[in-house]
Amino acid sequence: QVHLEDSGGGLVRTGGSLRLSCAASGRNFDSYGMAWFRQVPGKEREYVAIISYDSELTYYTESVQGRFTISRDNGKNTVYLQMNSLKPEDTAVYYCAAYGTGSYYSPGSYKYWGQGTQVTVSS
Repeated sequence: QVHLEDSGGGLVRTGGSLRLSCAASGRNFDSYGMAWFRQVPGKEREYVAIISYDSELTYYTESVQGRFTISRDNGKNTVYLQMNSLKPEDTAVYYCAAYGTGSYYSPGSYKYWGQGTQVTVSS
C-alpha cells in the first residue's frame, strides 16, 4: 500500500514556473514507476509525464516536451514535476500516480493516486 500526497499547485502567469511534489508513504516506493496526470472538467484524465522506478526512463506527452521535467528522489520518497514556460492550456488538476500494470499512458493502469493539486495559468 502506498499513500501519495500532491502539493505545489497554484496560480501563475503565462510563462511562469511551478514545481509540483508528490510525497509517498508506505512500502517499496522505489519499486514503482510513477507518473503525473492532469485533468480539466469535462475531459478525460491525460498523462503528462512518466518516470521509471530507477529514473532511467522518462516520457512526456508532446505538448509539454521541453517545458516540463519529471524527476524523483527515492531517498525522500518524492516525485517532482518542474513546469516551466507555463501556458493557459496547462491549467488543470494535476495528479501523481504509482504504476500498477498495463499501458503506461492509461490512467486505469495506475494503482495509487494522489488527491490532486490545482494549477491555474492566467493569460
